[in-house]
Amino acid sequence: MAGHNKWSKVKHIKAKEDAKKGKLFTKAVRDITTAAKAGGGDPDTNAALRLAIERARAVSMPAENIQRAIDKATGNLKGVNYEEVTYEGYGPGGVAIMVETMTDNRNRTVANIRHAFSKAGGSLGTSGSVSWMFEKKGVITVERGEKDDEVMEVALDNGATDIKEFDEVLVIESEPADFDTLLQAIEKTGVNILESSVGLVATNTIDVDDETAEKVERLIETLEEDDDVQNVYHNME
Repeated sequence: MAGHNKWSKVKHIKAKEDAKKGKLFTKAVRDITTAAKAGGGDPDTNAALRLAIERARAVSMPAENIQRAIDKATGNLKGVNYEEVTYEGYGPGGVAIMVETMTDNRNRTVANIRHAFSKAGGSLGTSGSVSWMFEKKGVITVERGEKDDEVMEVALDNGATDIKEFDEVLVIESEPADFDTLLQAIEKTGVNILESSVGLVATNTIDVDDETAEKVERLIETLEEDDDVQNVYHNME
């Protein structure tokens, strides 16, 4: 029994590690797909894609997975036609949620999205029901440290429209047209760039209590587990 218990423990640990790696891979694929979709599939001319590929390699993602994500975003997967579809809805507490998808089966995708919203106590809305509360922005998240002043100065000199300071990170926003130039300038400072993409940012946010926040976070996690989902945005404070 001792041997059996040991093996059970090993299997449990391995399962947890596999799940963790799976989540890292899923995030890496989304980052690559988003970057390639926005700026093209050539990392030499797309700084966001180059950084996304570097982050994917850092978590040991195989090269074929990386290339497949790029091909999916740029429409180069043979025999498969993907279309981009964005869904809008309200989660628990009236939190506005935008879900960007890339799918080869719209019926399957909308059924999965609707089920996730319904199960969480939310509702899928019609086109335009919540999109007016978001605007497209370039967003770069960097690790805070000794270079904070330099990074902020470089950011403001290269098109940053807003810099939000948190305990561990700086979140730098820009207009989409200035994103690549800004990203390259920040990259040259040598700071650790944690995330970088052009996406949706809420123009007005909503405060919710802890219980509601947990429900919204569970809904977001459920949506992000769907292979068709590329990005999920919300206006929860």
